[in-house]
Amino acid sequence: MTVTIRDVARQAGVSITTVSRAFNGYQDVSEETKKKILQVAESLNYRPSRVARSLVLQQTQSVGLMISDFNVNPGGHHFLFDVIAGVHDRLAYLGYDITLVSTTTARQRLISYIDFCTERRLEGVIVMGMRLDDPYMQEVAEAKLPSVGIDLPILSRYCGYVMTDNINGARQGVRYLISQGHRSIGFVNGHAQAAVSVDRLRGYQTAMQEAGLEVKEDWIIHSNFLVDGGETATRQLLQNHPEMTAIFYASDLMAIGGMRCIQRMGKKVPGDIAVLGYDNIDLGEWVTPMLSTVAQKRYEMGVAAADMLMGMLLRQEEPGGRLLPPSLVIRESS
Repeated sequence: MTVTIRDVARQAGVSITTVSRAFNGYQDVSEETKKKILQVAESLNYRPSRVARSLVLQQTQSVGLMISDFNVNPGGHHFLFDVIAGVHDRLAYLGYDITLVSTTTARQRLISYIDFCTERRLEGVIVMGMRLDDPYMQEVAEAKLPSVGIDLPILSRYCGYVMTDNINGARQGVRYLISQGHRSIGFVNGHAQAAVSVDRLRGYQTAMQEAGLEVKEDWIIHSNFLVDGGETATRQLLQNHPEMTAIFYASDLMAIGGMRCIQRMGKKVPGDIAVLGYDNIDLGEWVTPMLSTVAQKRYEMGVAAADMLMGMLLRQEEPGGRLLPPSLVIRESS
């Protein structure tokens, strides 16, 4: 069985970050702690990689774009492309190389975040697509490696984030549906371990409560962010609540799947059921009826994340949390 840095940290009673910094020669690890870590590593026959022993602060002009499950859900690339383009264009303009790396929850349990980045000689990292319960969430916050999360509200001494104001975006969307006379409004959300799902649920609840409408838990379904997730959740909602007149979706892909389900059930959009999505991906203009949605500034999100990271690397600026404003795009489906 392979011994990992996590085994060393557990046996030594310290954090993974402390173990990694001890091996990388950082001076902020006490000699006593460093000696204990080395003794434990020797007893477990753990050997860090040669690259991991080098100082991570050596300048390489290379930044990582780490995307969780990049190859698992290709449907999500409709959202990712513009964000990646914004990151790439800004960093390339500043003369930095970009390394696109994919990780998974399982892989995160095998190698620490700092070792993963050190082996690739990355000066900083932009992180996307991570779940709130992923192992790297805490490690990104603790590591002394400049990092920026996109749609990940991690804020620490070395990590900031860029997000759309998802609470306000969802609130705007639901308030619009209410303004059109709808009172029975369902919500198809993404999986519960996505930070954006937490915020969009809060926005939905806030809009309903502000209008004096009851928030019914069985009108809310968590699914995946893809077409099949929207289709399955919509069928369940309408079978259980035929009185529903509108559905708000936490992604455009789910909304497109929802419209397909509604039409297959013999109902009309928006005549019988109004539909509103989230993201404003290009595909929304090509479906029938054209999809109403809450738009995110996806390209600007990538640029903002790159600018924040460069501020940390080049000017020693403090990281922060930046929220980009959403906007309503009303088309035919609502």
